[in-house]
Amino acid sequence: MGIIALALFTYGSLGDTFHVPLWVIATAALSLALGTAAGGWRIVKTMGYTLVKLDPPHGFAAEMAAATVIEIATRFGVPISTTHATNGAILGVGSVKSKRAVRWGVARRIVFVWVLTLPAASLLGWSLADRAEVEERRKRTGAARSSCGS
Repeated sequence: MGIIALALFTYGSLGDTFHVPLWVIATAALSLALGTAAGGWRIVKTMGYTLVKLDPPHGFAAEMAAATVIEIATRFGVPISTTHATNGAILGVGSVKSKRAVRWGVARRIVFVWVLTLPAASLLGWSLADRAEVEERRKRTGAARSSCGS
């Protein structure tokens, strides 16, 4: 939602004052709802059953811990991943139950994917931006050639 609003503002579609349009909020909410309905159950299963078997009080403790960390980080202006905060809280709650309550192999795979995400997203971002630059240069060169021939 923030990236869409920022892109609209940068492009000039929001005028002089930055705000998040209602249609952007609604579209983001609908996208999150559809994504959760389509595949969110797998994440809930992995985090609440496969990684650590959570019961309601432990789930509440994990959510409160994650929400508190996110709130504190927000107040200090520190950008953090809500997913990382929630996963960390679930690991903490599971560790209180017992160290064996946490499936550390699953936790290692999650951390491994986190570590791969940053370079993979960077590489994809670079390649898409590079492609956009090539297309932009091609359009400018083509436009310059067209105007020279007139």
